[in-house]
Amino acid sequence: MTNSNEPVRFPDSFIWGAATASYQIEGAAREAGRGPSIWDTFSRTPGKVHAGHTGDVACDHYHRYRDDVALMAELGLHTYRFSIAWPRVQPDGTGPVNPYGLDFYDRLVDELRGRGIEPIITLYHWDLPQTLEDRGGWTNRETAEAFAEYARAVYARLGDRVQTWTTLNEPWCSAYLGYGAGVHAPGRTDPAATFQTVHHLLLGHGLANQALRAAGASTVGITVNPTSAFPADPASEADAKAVELVEDLQNRIFLDPILRGGYPQRILDHVSRFTSLDHIRDGDEKIIGEPIDLLGINYYSPTYLAARDGAPGGGGAFPGTEGIEFIAPEPPLTDMGWQIQPSGLTALLSKLGRDYPGVPMIITENGAAFPDQLHPAGDRVDDSDRVAYLDGHLRAAHAAIAAGVDLRGYLVWSLLDNFEWSYGYDKRFGIVYVDYLTQRRVPKASARWYQEVIRRNGIG
Repeated sequence: MTNSNEPVRFPDSFIWGAATASYQIEGAAREAGRGPSIWDTFSRTPGKVHAGHTGDVACDHYHRYRDDVALMAELGLHTYRFSIAWPRVQPDGTGPVNPYGLDFYDRLVDELRGRGIEPIITLYHWDLPQTLEDRGGWTNRETAEAFAEYARAVYARLGDRVQTWTTLNEPWCSAYLGYGAGVHAPGRTDPAATFQTVHHLLLGHGLANQALRAAGASTVGITVNPTSAFPADPASEADAKAVELVEDLQNRIFLDPILRGGYPQRILDHVSRFTSLDHIRDGDEKIIGEPIDLLGINYYSPTYLAARDGAPGGGGAFPGTEGIEFIAPEPPLTDMGWQIQPSGLTALLSKLGRDYPGVPMIITENGAAFPDQLHPAGDRVDDSDRVAYLDGHLRAAHAAIAAGVDLRGYLVWSLLDNFEWSYGYDKRFGIVYVDYLTQRRVPKASARWYQEVIRRNGIG
């Protein structure tokens, strides 16, 4: 990797931006015809979310988007990645489109473009309409078909002004954390449901990709969060096998169907331990494997694994990994308890570039939570630990580019402090501090540092 003090410059065409997600920032949960999502339900289930927090108000971005876009422009962002709330567009997940829901995104897109900021739309960032969950959610094939209809409706309204579309955000989290481990909405703990969900999410991606293409979309992709996994003992064949299995469950089960046209047989053999494969129909893999133009990569932390007799494995988040120890992360750690290791990003991007050549990549999320405190003067947040984290990871991304990886851009997670899923408002990822009582925004030191990175197109 580049020396930590050495200046680095990124390619002239490199894209700089920031990312958010609908349920995490919008608020306005009951306005303009929005229906309930699985996260509305989950956050109201006792014991599921820290302190009973919900996304009812969040950052009130629904009402404050103009000020937020002005802040993006001040920071010099080239692009802004945000997600559409499916329950705003179709309150029941199917049927008539709610024009008032799309009106908000209409205004947001126009505001962004008026400021010279290109929108990147994510169609699904986990807020499934509750009505669809009541019918089986992502275990039901009809949800994948409904997703394509929803994608078509959104494109019909925004496609004339939005160039880049991504279908899903982190389907691993949706499937494994939502339907396997139960720590995300809808809170189910069924390995059979987990693997059915994996396939239907991928099918939904493929069908939406087809719908967007047919409507005229020029750039379509998906965002995944592949593990950057390492053996605890590099010389251990058993540890290497443990890494292979975890990579199968988090990386290849998604990327091979999307980019290689089908599931590896050993993954199907593993899945068949928990469910029949009847949910995978003839022709599905062809739909899933329709070409994409861009692969979004979210990276935060590495994983270290060891083969250990009696180890419990990864539980519902990694069904069938008994006998594998997920090694406790070593300091330095973020406020999430995640290990800080920028070289893991270089290794991941390089591996993906080798295994899936020919697909441009963009880092769609990278960032860190720290226990930020507003200065007593109320005018700043000195988050030097976040600056160090971002500096290290940008250098790691640059090292991957220097090694030949086709990496087109970097989007920091997140623009704003926000509702951090089951952690509620207890964890702060933003480069902009949000006072949740007043909704005041205060750019942190990391925001000003990032502003300078964008201006220089590099570090130092």
